[in-house]
Amino acid sequence: MSSDLIDQVLSITPGSHLDQLRRHREVARDNIQKAYEALFTPHDASQVTALERFAIASFVTGLHGQIVLADHYAQALSDSEGGIAIAALINDEIERGTTEGPYGVYLAGPLSAENKVGPLYSVAPANRSHIGNKLSAALEHAHLLVFRPRDASKAALQALVDAGWSTPAVVTISQLVAYLAFQVRIVEGLSTLAATVATTPGLPKVTPASAIA
Repeated sequence: MSSDLIDQVLSITPGSHLDQLRRHREVARDNIQKAYEALFTPHDASQVTALERFAIASFVTGLHGQIVLADHYAQALSDSEGGIAIAALINDEIERGTTEGPYGVYLAGPLSAENKVGPLYSVAPANRSHIGNKLSAALEHAHLLVFRPRDASKAALQALVDAGWSTPAVVTISQLVAYLAFQVRIVEGLSTLAATVATTPGLPKVTPASAIA
């Protein structure tokens, strides 16, 4: 089995159309995997633990409704020490936090016409008592970035610091959410292409970039 996560969750096999397509951008493919490994198997997880990383990832991919990635991160969370109980609470928070979006308010100007007021998410008190204020704050910040990115502010970052996250941890959490949004779009795009390939026989073979002189 490929060690590439996206290949795994989409069951992309060597030589398949999607495999050829991905290898047409070999460097990009490798960098996506390296970013995943850097974020989820870091050399130093003292600022944001593995459990916290997988909890945030499970929550974010669940909010995006990306089933295969959400399943992957939920399983990884459950496999983490103490993760099974947290996974159940994260599932509950995904259901509570799922909405449509994007919401938010722009500064007065041409984009103000796109202002849209939406719900403000916070972890349920009963779940917060088990998840803890620190991880709850991270989930609330992740929800902000997913559904109300235009409302991101210094105050929103300060809420993470006030909950006990260090500055490096705040950077890591933001990187996690940004990477997951990118990863979701890649998987969604490849899933759409896979469906197209399945219904359109005889598509031309893709030549890997490495094979082009």
